[in-house]
Amino acid sequence: MSEVLDLLVGRSYSTDEEDPALVRAMPVVLRIERATPPSRTAILEAAAAAAIAVCLDPRAEPEGEWHDEVVTWVHGRIRKVSRRARGAHWEAVQALPGVTISVDGAEARALVPGLVVEAPKELTRLQISGSELPEDDPGPLPDGVPVLWLNPKVPMTAGKAAAQVGHATMLLAPTLSEDRLKAWIAADFRTAVRTPSAERWESLLAAGAVAVRDAGFTEVAPGTTTVVAEWPGV
Repeated sequence: MSEVLDLLVGRSYSTDEEDPALVRAMPVVLRIERATPPSRTAILEAAAAAAIAVCLDPRAEPEGEWHDEVVTWVHGRIRKVSRRARGAHWEAVQALPGVTISVDGAEARALVPGLVVEAPKELTRLQISGSELPEDDPGPLPDGVPVLWLNPKVPMTAGKAAAQVGHATMLLAPTLSEDRLKAWIAADFRTAVRTPSAERWESLLAAGAVAVRDAGFTEVAPGTTTVVAEWPGV
């Protein structure tokens, strides 16, 4: 198991106040072109994969160029900030260290986490708001991938949901066997993002599936369970 996965085992969240100058976050940039916006489900699946891809990238391992930033971030809070980009602004963020994942034509890039106050201008000029996308019908669940279930009782913007599914893949990864984790890496961390019925949601919670409980800084109340992750058959 990688050092980052070791640090994620048994993670809990704190809502204690932080010094703004010390707040660290992983930026997640969603490509939302005005003329050809992606589907909501596809971009959430891309964001979920990109977040864990940064954490398990060889460059995040000891002696890697991303190691210190990623480990320092994981030692604190695994906070993420989603932003939207299009056109030249999307192209500009490709030069920043991170991983871009494409799912069904939707693209998301998770960047190496760092101090929010030191974010580069290519990032700070991107808007955090305005990333809403309409609900879509993604169809049947594909086989052989984990499912990230969104809380059906808690509305979230696409940007908020992108951060939450990114948390979910990070919390799911250390629960997997070595063989299954290797297979998931080979599949570019593909997932299925879905919204269950209220009854199905309650059964997932009762079963003790991997759950994301939000610190409540934006959109939802502190302690809200936003996503539950499961790998059917595992």
